[in-house]
Amino acid sequence: MGGRGAVCAKSLLPVLSTRLSPLRRISHLAVRMASPDPPAPPPSSSSSSAVDFLSLCRRLKTTKRAGWVRRGVREPESVADHMYRMGIMSLVFQDIPGVDRDRCVKMALVHDIAEAIVGDITPTDGVPKLEKSRREREALDYMCKLLGGGSRAKEIDELWMEYEDNSSPEAKLVKDFDKVEMILQALEYEDEQGIDLEEFFESTAGKFQTDIGKAWASEIASRRKRGK
Repeated sequence: MGGRGAVCAKSLLPVLSTRLSPLRRISHLAVRMASPDPPAPPPSSSSSSAVDFLSLCRRLKTTKRAGWVRRGVREPESVADHMYRMGIMSLVFQDIPGVDRDRCVKMALVHDIAEAIVGDITPTDGVPKLEKSRREREALDYMCKLLGGGSRAKEIDELWMEYEDNSSPEAKLVKDFDKVEMILQALEYEDEQGIDLEEFFESTAGKFQTDIGKAWASEIASRRKRGK
């Protein structure tokens, strides 16, 4: 009897194993679901590059716009402040056939990005235009390498060059937004601090390339005139 029982038990093992395997799978699944989330994977090289790049971009938040500093404006805006409102401008303008809004927003976000390294170089600094361009080009190359190259770095490079070369409808519009944002900020500083920033309005007169740029600049000029 003992022998025959042992044989019978052995013969049933494959069947029992088959029947129990779903239960084991459910049990294992329940354990996995009840366990805490697995630890995050170690940072990849792309994560490290992104964080390095973003840390460098922090300088845009702390670099004050040089024109306002030179004129003694109290608590002047940063480069990042300027770029942010240009991004908002690119988001809210009325549709223009043939103009890619998303590209305008991206271009506004990167057009001054090299200033994280070279600072805000203005005409009064006495740096020749070609030298300014060389410094900024070198800074941008460094930042794109810091980001790790790839498609995102390539896009930033292309957007920056497109803006610098004024080579597309989007670039022309964003360049107008650059000037519009400056004179709007000048008007706000005049109202808030009681200073005269006429030179900033004079520096942009007749230089707007788009209908939207001209219309917004005209509105700002009208408000300034009414306020005096």
